[in-house]
Amino acid sequence: MKKQIESRAELEILVRVFYDKIRKDEELGPIFNSIIPDWEPHLEKITDFWEQHVFGNQKYKGNPIDVHNQVDAKMNYGITAHNFGTWLFYWMQTLDELFEGENVDLLKFKVRKMQTIFFMSMVKDRPTV
Repeated sequence: MKKQIESRAELEILVRVFYDKIRKDEELGPIFNSIIPDWEPHLEKITDFWEQHVFGNQKYKGNPIDVHNQVDAKMNYGITAHNFGTWLFYWMQTLDELFEGENVDLLKFKVRKMQTIFFMSMVKDRPTV
């Protein structure tokens, strides 16, 4: 039987295992590794983000939509729907490998919604040619 996501500790495991996969991926690794020079603060911040969305703890500080738009600009507006799809695949895979229960379903629902919102915002924010 897999564990439930009941605290920040499980979210931290999720985030660390997930980003370990992302960093090694041929498609996503070069993007993330070029943008994030120091992974520890990033992993803490992402754990704060998900803790807020799952448990309501208001630790996260930042604007994730703006950050994704900045990353897209740094990548010469080259972030694709396929990149987001690969990212989503790893997120779902990691959840299913490690956990089960209501918070897994909640995290899957929220990440699908965020994926759409973030990508649509990036495309909308791109300069017109």
